[in-house]
Amino acid sequence: MAANFAAIFVIFANMNLKSLAKDTAIYGMSSIVGRFLNYLLVPVYTYKIAVESGGYGIVTNLYAYTALFLALLTFGMETTLFRFSNKEGEDASKVYGTTLRLVGAVGLIFLAAVFILIKPISGAMGYSGHPEYVGCMAIIVAFDAFQAIMFSRLRLQRRPVKFMALKFAFIIPNVLLNLGIFFILPLLFDKFPAIRELYVRFDYGVGLIFFANLICTSCVFLGFIPELKGLGYGFDTGLAKRLLKYSWPLLILSLVGILNQVADKIMFTHLMPGHEGQVQLGIYGACVKIAMIMSLLTQAFRYAYEPIVFNGSRDKDSPQTLADGMKYFIIFTLLAFLAVEFYMPALRHFIRPTYWEGLDVVPIVMIAEIFMGIYFNLSFWYKLTDQTWWGAVMSATGAAVMIAVNVIFVPKIGYWACAWGGFAGYGTAMLMSALIGRKKFPVKYDWRSIVSFAVIAAFYLFLYDKAGRAFDNVWVMMVLGTLLIASYLYLVWKNIKTDKK
Repeated sequence: MAANFAAIFVIFANMNLKSLAKDTAIYGMSSIVGRFLNYLLVPVYTYKIAVESGGYGIVTNLYAYTALFLALLTFGMETTLFRFSNKEGEDASKVYGTTLRLVGAVGLIFLAAVFILIKPISGAMGYSGHPEYVGCMAIIVAFDAFQAIMFSRLRLQRRPVKFMALKFAFIIPNVLLNLGIFFILPLLFDKFPAIRELYVRFDYGVGLIFFANLICTSCVFLGFIPELKGLGYGFDTGLAKRLLKYSWPLLILSLVGILNQVADKIMFTHLMPGHEGQVQLGIYGACVKIAMIMSLLTQAFRYAYEPIVFNGSRDKDSPQTLADGMKYFIIFTLLAFLAVEFYMPALRHFIRPTYWEGLDVVPIVMIAEIFMGIYFNLSFWYKLTDQTWWGAVMSATGAAVMIAVNVIFVPKIGYWACAWGGFAGYGTAMLMSALIGRKKFPVKYDWRSIVSFAVIAAFYLFLYDKAGRAFDNVWVMMVLGTLLIASYLYLVWKNIKTDKK
């Protein structure tokens, strides 16, 4: 919803942002509706997977590994594709074909390595009893990496409708298959004992989640058949060297960036080994899903914003576009933050009450996500000046801070360390980029408006908390939250009217 509000308001800012608003609305729709459908799986998982089983911890852990290896296999080639497709003297078709071949080759090498070493790898990850989980996820990652380049091509060509259609081609079948796993298969146990045995073998349905994902990813690949003609553009060795030279810092940037998001979930069961670690990770993984509206908004904004910035990188208005994009991003992520906090009495029912003990970390995780979004907006100075190694340095520093917080504090305070680690890591990278970027690529951000709305959001949150202590009534608090959000939107509208003058 927040992304759609952004689309409505930002459209008035300037010509570049009109395009940004339109594409954000479509990308936002695919992200919001898609994530909402996936959110429907969160109550399914938490209500069907007992918290004490630690099964949701397995899901959280393996998908964290998936995100990490996806960053490794795309190795910065999405941003590289944007940069070189719009660079003078480069053939956009040749750039696409070379990029696609590079990512495809790395994916095949990755798959070969995983299946040759499947037993030791599974053992190191803690899944010696289920190497099939690791093999399944490896195939998914290789498919997703290859498809990521084709999705980027759609963004580059400004084809958000097909982008959205292919995203839904994965999401809807995946939701249906998961519903079948947890609601239909158990009905067949009495008649088909073999199904019961299979179900139990795969951790009472948990392992089947990954196979459902593989089926859906394979189906999406069929929709990309027209985009595969990019392989026919050939492979340019000289171009490949230039692409790799530009992308290797982005690979480090991407890896440490994703480490900021998933390292805590990967390390957690090692820092807190045993069944208790899986249980706590499951609680944390379920609760942070509620905070994911922030990453949803950031992703929708990024999908629309990145091509516009690179396409207009030679435009004299580019710095103003960056300034406006930062301002509206922060304004509407603060709106999303308030909405989640004010409607938490309703949103918490997306997960089983036995998981609710972890809900107190949600505000910290959301602020960390805002920091990450600001860092993304600040990142264009080193991308547009081809100094991507700065991104690697800053992200690595942030990741080091996050990992240190987790290593030191997870054994002491459990999943709270994960939340504070992300906060500290993203906050560090954000501050570094802001300070260094001021000298390398000055942009006149509207800090006055940004700080004003941050103060307003903090004040509204303070009022809501005080009222909650005075009125212990869910409906009263929901009404108050709605009024405060309406007031915030009114202030946004007034700010935009002032900007237009």
